[in-house]
Amino acid sequence: MTDSGNNGARAAEGDVALTGPVAIPVEAYVSEDYARAERDRLWRKVWQQAGRVEDLPRVGSYLTYDILDDSVIVVRTGPDSFKAHHNVCMHRGRRLVDVPEGAKSACGQRKSFVCGFHGWTYDRDGTCIHAPEKDDWRGALTPENTHLATVSVDTWGGWVWINMDPACEPLRDYLEPAATMLDPFRLQDMRCKWRKWLHFSCNWKVAMEAFNETYHVATTHPQFNKFGNFRGWAMAHGKHSNIGYDAPPDLEETQSKIRLGTGDDPRVSTAEMQTYTLEETNATTTQTLVNAARRLVDELPEDAPAGRVLEHWLSSARRDDAARGVIWPTIDPEHLAKSGTAWQIFPNFQIGQGLTTALCYAARPHGYDPDMCIFEAACYELYPKGEEPHTEWVHAPPDDPGWRSVLPQDFSNMAAVQQGMKSLGFSGPRPNPYMERATANLHSNLARYMGTGAPRPLATEIKR
Repeated sequence: MTDSGNNGARAAEGDVALTGPVAIPVEAYVSEDYARAERDRLWRKVWQQAGRVEDLPRVGSYLTYDILDDSVIVVRTGPDSFKAHHNVCMHRGRRLVDVPEGAKSACGQRKSFVCGFHGWTYDRDGTCIHAPEKDDWRGALTPENTHLATVSVDTWGGWVWINMDPACEPLRDYLEPAATMLDPFRLQDMRCKWRKWLHFSCNWKVAMEAFNETYHVATTHPQFNKFGNFRGWAMAHGKHSNIGYDAPPDLEETQSKIRLGTGDDPRVSTAEMQTYTLEETNATTTQTLVNAARRLVDELPEDAPAGRVLEHWLSSARRDDAARGVIWPTIDPEHLAKSGTAWQIFPNFQIGQGLTTALCYAARPHGYDPDMCIFEAACYELYPKGEEPHTEWVHAPPDDPGWRSVLPQDFSNMAAVQQGMKSLGFSGPRPNPYMERATANLHSNLARYMGTGAPRPLATEIKR
């Protein structure tokens, strides 16, 4: 693996437009050399979601974000300002903040950060304010060479983002066009309903790809087939991509966003699907939507067309939420349809946006073992003012009953795919050009950073 540059994305050999069927080399999933190269070529160059703004509620609140050999401290320095620094003392290199054993990260409240080795002390801005026996250096210690190494930090969508590349582009520029498409959903006003994490036995890409397409729904989650056809599309948008469901022409403005059950009686099918979804995922729908769906049989005639069922259901749920203080965002129907059901933010964050809820996934390496990752899932929802819950990250292994029944079906694929990737008989994925374009787009962009691994036309697939 050769390095072809230092700043930003690199040009990849054999890079092709995603206009047809492609094959993806398997090294990105199984090569330890590739996993080690990701540190310098990818993770130290891209914007990464590090936490929620509400996790830093007061001046002095901080959290840590770790990826491979790097640890970053993010601290709130003012009502609307944040600073981020490498979590390492400038004296001897000891980490300033240790992550408690068994925790995903460290967080808390501090006026300053004191190194536990020799007591060097830094304020919230990263300035060294105390070095014991400083005179021994005879003036060689300066504000410049003792200041904590700075990391770029910004906020969008209610999340805090960091970038370790001093030459990085602004966060907003990096996120486009996803940011403009998602702004109307008011993600920054949502709060965590639940959030779980675990160490998983698969590459971080395998974890992300388990959720960035709809092609798997009919087979992996067959219980949903009775509620309708879950065929969907995927589109590439530069670094990022989005997915959504196909819908009949008379429902396409909203059906790609909120699923209407399409059984013999959409009133019944919708209520059954919404109830099952809430009970078995505790995500992607709300109790308000479930309650409104359960009333459809009583409020509409049996022969009500699907379009009327959908309009009545959503209008009823909107009124119910407004009565309890939850105001739905107003989004142009065309914009709503184009937004789809989820956006994949390169490289490792997915936002499954809804009108009042969002289900998000993230994955990153766990050390340099290509077979391991840290996987996170979090459900967000709009709440009445003053009734927002405060949740903590909960470590939940794959067999934890708190995952309920649907996500474990995805987990079973993730572990099995990682095993299969190493088979002599497998040369690499062949994603569906229509439904799995997000996977092809991820690897096309990875190749620009990594200098290898670009998707190739399927007809010229490279054998291992």
